[in-house]
Amino acid sequence: MKQYYKIAILGFLATVALGSCAKYETLDYKVDKPLSIANQEEIDSYKSLKSYIDSVKYPNFKFGAAINLSEYVSKGVMYRLINSNFNDITAGYEMKHSSIVRNDGTLNLTNLENLYKVASAAKVSVFGHTLAWHSGQNATYLNRLIAPRIIPGASVPTWDLVTGANFETDAATNYSLNANAVPSFTAAGAGAGGTGRALQVTNASVRTNDYDAQFFIRFSPAVQVGEKYELKMDVRSDVNASYSTQAHVTPGAYKHWDFFGTISSTPTWTNYTRQITVTADMATSGAIAFNLGKTATSFYFDNITLKKYNEKGSGNAGYAYFATNPAAINFWEAQFVHDIPTLQNGQEYTLKFAAKGSIAGNIRAELQSTSNYSSNAFGTIALTAGWKEYTMKVTTTAATRNRLVFSHGDYAGTVTIDNVKLMLGDGPANLIPTSDFETGTGAWGGWGPNTSRGRTADGGGFGGALDQIIEKTSAEKKLIITNAMKDFISKYVEFSKDYVKAWDVVNEPMDDGRPYELKTGIGRSSIAADEFFWQDYMGKDYAVEAFKLARLYGNPTDIHFINDYNLEYSMDKCKGLIEYVKYIESKGAKVDGIGTQMHISTTSDKAKIEEMFRLLAATGKLIKVSELDMGINNKKTTAITEEDLKVQQEMYKFVVEKYFEIIPAAQRYGITIWSPLDSPVNSFWRAGEPIGLWTEGMIRKPSYMGVAEGLKNK
Repeated sequence: MKQYYKIAILGFLATVALGSCAKYETLDYKVDKPLSIANQEEIDSYKSLKSYIDSVKYPNFKFGAAINLSEYVSKGVMYRLINSNFNDITAGYEMKHSSIVRNDGTLNLTNLENLYKVASAAKVSVFGHTLAWHSGQNATYLNRLIAPRIIPGASVPTWDLVTGANFETDAATNYSLNANAVPSFTAAGAGAGGTGRALQVTNASVRTNDYDAQFFIRFSPAVQVGEKYELKMDVRSDVNASYSTQAHVTPGAYKHWDFFGTISSTPTWTNYTRQITVTADMATSGAIAFNLGKTATSFYFDNITLKKYNEKGSGNAGYAYFATNPAAINFWEAQFVHDIPTLQNGQEYTLKFAAKGSIAGNIRAELQSTSNYSSNAFGTIALTAGWKEYTMKVTTTAATRNRLVFSHGDYAGTVTIDNVKLMLGDGPANLIPTSDFETGTGAWGGWGPNTSRGRTADGGGFGGALDQIIEKTSAEKKLIITNAMKDFISKYVEFSKDYVKAWDVVNEPMDDGRPYELKTGIGRSSIAADEFFWQDYMGKDYAVEAFKLARLYGNPTDIHFINDYNLEYSMDKCKGLIEYVKYIESKGAKVDGIGTQMHISTTSDKAKIEEMFRLLAATGKLIKVSELDMGINNKKTTAITEEDLKVQQEMYKFVVEKYFEIIPAAQRYGITIWSPLDSPVNSFWRAGEPIGLWTEGMIRKPSYMGVAEGLKNK
């Protein structure tokens, strides 16, 4: 059939040709390619970026990219894109202190070992980023090293709100489940040798939402704002799983999305412990929901305890009263008061109370007359960060004293007081009978809650049970933190020395507001959980120590950089960094190179970029563009135009060309593209911005041509 079909068609065509009277002519018809296709074909015609580097002329030039470690070692598409276009990589996060140092101070280097081996096999070098930085630190570990020594007082009682949650009996009143979570018991509990019973909860299939299969633990009384709780339990699952917790008023009556964190379980029993302070979003909750719907497996629970507790060693426990003043002003401009029956004239009164402050500082107490605001002062109260008990006396000089006043206007912080007693002489009668704050605070005239003061579940004092808090001296803290730096750098660099030959030793040291000074955490209203300012404990020589340690424990030929951002924006910051390099070297350390991050925009000042390169070139040091990426006039990817992309292309080309034009050949260490792809909308870094050389879908952009042309024209 196929052969007959071909012959028939040929015969038909021959007949048509013979029967035609007109001369056959070919029609001249042409369709132009759409401009977008033609433009993309032009971009795609470029070779890989690293091929434009003259390896003979510049054998040591590093053209690098920032990578996500897990993406790279999995050897997927990003691995191939990076290896095709770059000869050097920098891990964006995984080589920082916080991802390496565990909470006990030991180092987790397994992931880095994988990275080093994969990169080495691909003949791609790894840049070490970073050894000493204020951000990306395991601040929990470092702060614990220098925390005060506490000699505990008597323990504060705690009590368990859940009974029978070792599941040795059914304990039906303590737990419940929704329809998709099926309960049973297993005689393989978390006790020694797998003894006793445990609760088994099975989720048969992966649900649309994690809360579609829930296990609830009920407790009483309900939690209140400021109270502190500790959840402990033994958990496991037939396969590795992770599940969140929610706060519910009662099972199924949702209150807050996160209660006691996210729990990870494995086929082996592990203990989960989480402490919380109750927020307004959690208050009045009486149940914990465990959301099991995202993993089809059996989950096991045993030995669940939920304990309420107060500050360790705080004597009487219970509630206290707090008042916050955000900034220091005149002492009388921030006060909290309690109205009292009019006192006798010419009599001695005794004031006793417990207090602490968020920082060390002074407040005042006095007996005042509301009729004319005259007063008798008890004196100045020196607060510390731990609970302290105070006894003060004053003799009245008027028969109109009817108010107790605490003034804290010149104290910038939070004052917490408890167990306030005002007595005639040393008599037993307290003129402020409810001042243990267990039953509330009252309105104005009775302490009075508002947005900056109120009751807190943080009581203490007058039980002979206060903790003794012994602060470490500045010299002790300096020695401890210096040793912590040595421990980290020595072990990290020694482990890496076969693979890493260049390091960002000190990162972002200079202050933005005072560009000739170092950054500091002192005086900041808030410090992020991963921030730790080595310089606040080791002083200006922290970088000297870091460079000496890197030199001592690495290879003799390793290249050591100092690195900072906004050097193309602030010439003073650029000069401040250069001056700091001179200081470091005056102290006997060697700095090989300076890195400039260049997180810039298409609207960045070109003249300042050139001036920065000239300032850096004049140092004689190796110069590295360490983290180059570029936004488009604060636009998101969804809003950019073809013209925007052309402007970005030209700006990338400009930066690369000026680097090669201004930095002498002997000082050119390299350029690292910090974001090869445009940034996703959920990224922590320049979210949703078109900063890359490729789209998120790995399609080359005009900026790719800009970098390629800059490298070609070097």
